[in-house]
Amino acid sequence: MAGVTVPPGLRVSLPRFAESQRDALENVLEVVTDPGKYEIQSDEVLVRVRASSVTFADLLMLSGQYQHKPRTPFTPGMEYSGEVVAVGGAAAAEFAVGDRVVNDFTQAGPRSTGAYQVNGGWATYAVAPAGALHKIPDTFSYEQGANLFVNYETAYYALVNRARLQAGEVVLITGASGAAGMATIQTAKILGAKVIVTGRSEDKLRTLHDWGADSTIHTPGSDPGRFRDQVKELTGGVGADVVIDTVGGPTGLEAMRSLAFGGRLVIVGWAANTTVAQGGGRGGSDGANTLPTNIMQMKGLHVMGSPMVIHTFRDPSIRPPRTAAILDWVAQGLVTPFVSHRYPLARIRDAGLARLAGDVTGGCVVEP
Repeated sequence: MAGVTVPPGLRVSLPRFAESQRDALENVLEVVTDPGKYEIQSDEVLVRVRASSVTFADLLMLSGQYQHKPRTPFTPGMEYSGEVVAVGGAAAAEFAVGDRVVNDFTQAGPRSTGAYQVNGGWATYAVAPAGALHKIPDTFSYEQGANLFVNYETAYYALVNRARLQAGEVVLITGASGAAGMATIQTAKILGAKVIVTGRSEDKLRTLHDWGADSTIHTPGSDPGRFRDQVKELTGGVGADVVIDTVGGPTGLEAMRSLAFGGRLVIVGWAANTTVAQGGGRGGSDGANTLPTNIMQMKGLHVMGSPMVIHTFRDPSIRPPRTAAILDWVAQGLVTPFVSHRYPLARIRDAGLARLAGDVTGGCVVEP
């Protein structure tokens, strides 16, 4: 064990689960001073965090409404990137001071399950085991690094492991202006698919078209309307081969109706339904989404969940091909996470509220 002293910084702490994400941001989160004194184990690395993502899942964790509930108190921030400022003796075989790295969110940070669960990225410094870090190229910004694995692994798992997407097929993505949604657009295009997206903001849809979406469908307000007709028009009357649904509710139902016969519906999330679990970490509620089985039957649909992290913990062997593919795409310049909002760490509340308000396109980061 080695003592390390670095300049003081800041750290965000969640002492208890809040009743809602807004309650957490406005009343529960604490921004405290980090004195900058650390004891580093031989296999550990101290990272000076340069960017940490603020995702919808991060915010759900604050109210205990995410399926994984970290032990409180903890520092939130599933994914972060930064530079190595200190290494333990064993870790020095893999990393050196100055290396640019991104964390593996399943091994360090609040989505992990071990001793490093409390060490999230909403802090000036984060301690992680060497095995929980990946080097990133100089061409990859810290903001992009903080929006890499959570989003692109979600996209890869949904498209490759679940939908088994083939080149030339048509993918319909709901809620595509989010970080995972934009990652899904880019991943689907890399895999050779045609991409249709839906969204409530015409400005965001223009961004998604520039990002690579072949077609966009405007679905303003809480009622998305009958956009199945537009999907069929764009597909010669057939419908989409695959739907990647991150929204749920009426939008997810209409997306299901937009599928071709024998199509595949992949459920990634239900952003439109935050009552699917109670606040305060109390767990499930009566607000779960429902889908009509008669449509599944008459259209011969394949309906499947896409629990990327849960499946990975149950079967770690499925992950190495996924991360290898993503890192290869990064090296080729094919993966370029989009970040629209940046805040200093001291303004974490503003960052979270911007995400809740739907102001963010793609990623949002705090920069200590």
